[in-house]
Amino acid sequence: MKIKLISGDSAGTMNSDTNTIRDELDFEFLGNRTGQPYTVQTNIYTHGKGDGEQRVNLWFDPAADFHTYTIMWNHHHIVFYVDEVPIRVYKNNEAINILYPKLQPMGVYSTLWEADDWATRGGLEKIDWSKAPFLAYYKDFDIEGCAVPGPISCASNPRNWWEGTAYQALNAKEARRYRWVRLNHMIYDYCTDKSRYPVPPRECLAGI
Repeated sequence: MKIKLISGDSAGTMNSDTNTIRDELDFEFLGNRTGQPYTVQTNIYTHGKGDGEQRVNLWFDPAADFHTYTIMWNHHHIVFYVDEVPIRVYKNNEAINILYPKLQPMGVYSTLWEADDWATRGGLEKIDWSKAPFLAYYKDFDIEGCAVPGPISCASNPRNWWEGTAYQALNAKEARRYRWVRLNHMIYDYCTDKSRYPVPPRECLAGI
């Protein structure tokens, strides 16, 4: 999906791809004060378990033009991309009993909602309603996968293009970009938050 985010003062607002059923893959765009960087938060719920937030300050102004936000979800990993740059990787490590979302189909939802109790600087910045309406723009939505309802055998078919060798792990260029994002633009990672997780969750040790 190509998205152009809320311009100007958007503190306290949030754009989210979310679902009430808790297998969930989230792009959450946390509003900002004018001139401050936009933060994108990702989260993954598996079998009802979430609380795995990571936050990245975008390296461009996402309100100035459309940018592409992509989720690759197959049996090997989940990768969140911004303009083809991977910003998060979640590996399928069911072999060591780490949960992975694969037991139910998903829909796509987008919302724009009031979240000024936490979205901008932990809730310190409140919505300025005089700046309303808050508008985000979407275009060129594209989805490829197994339709539901559809053939039961589709999701487990290894010949699906998204299960191919090229999509089972990051390539060398993607891995370099991923490290660049983590070194230069990541501002929060639940894996390193010792106040919440004195012992890092097991999926944090799985690498890319």
